Amino acid sequence: MEVRDLLEQVKSGKIEITTAEQILKKLPYEDLDFAKLDHHRKLRSGFGEVVYCRGKSIEHFIKIFQSFYEKGVDILGTRASKEQFEALKAIVKEAEYDELSGVIKVVRSHPDKIGNIVVCTGGTSDIPVAEEAAQTAEFFGSTVTRIYDIGIAGIHRLLSQIERIGKANVVIAVAGMEGALPGVIAGLIDKPVIAVPTSVGYGTNFKGVSALLTMLNSCAEGIAVVNIDNGFGAAYMATQINRLAVKGNE
Repeated sequence: MEVRDLLEQVKSGKIEITTAEQILKKLPYEDLDFAKLDHHRKLRSGFGEVVYCRGKSIEHFIKIFQSFYEKGVDILGTRASKEQFEALKAIVKEAEYDELSGVIKVVRSHPDKIGNIVVCTGGTSDIPVAEEAAQTAEFFGSTVTRIYDIGIAGIHRLLSQIERIGKANVVIAVAGMEGALPGVIAGLIDKPVIAVPTSVGYGTNFKGVSALLTMLNSCAEGIAVVNIDNGFGAAYMATQINRLAVKGNE
């Protein structure tokens, strides 16, 4: 529950002061011993806490999701396994799972999506990371346009999509191999580009290091680079930019 909603319900008499006191005791975080859940984060940053699922035991995973679920908030989990999802689905019927990206969503509110974030990939092997970005951006309220498999090995594919790409408030460009896609896009449009290197590639790709270095050393202006395979981080930053762009156009 949001703090403002809580105060309004206390004011109207729907919630007793003693009940509100117990809720507020869990702010700014709830201590589960093995985890400290930051229920105050959305109030500070505009984004609720997201659950990184990989490496968590089923028991811990379920308790974390249950705690957020009981607060009535929408929940996003990244890098989740099918086993984790199936355990959650038995308890939370609203849970949805995208197996390609490993994203779990529990969505109760459905506000209108805003702006436009374009998510591009160099190849189809980059799509799992791109979908983590796209699913995250949509969860946080952005309109997302997906344009996949437009890598520079067949640059006519990219050039045929430049008009669509240029309509975005911000572009997320996801690529492995040599990682040239973000630099080429940035040189063709007047919008910020967030570059996401992926671990896709052969031996000297070094699990994404070659793509990362290409993106960091691009001579094209207007590029920000996130960590290897970090679709979530790219989407978070892109959503911040998209929100500011929409606000500026109001």
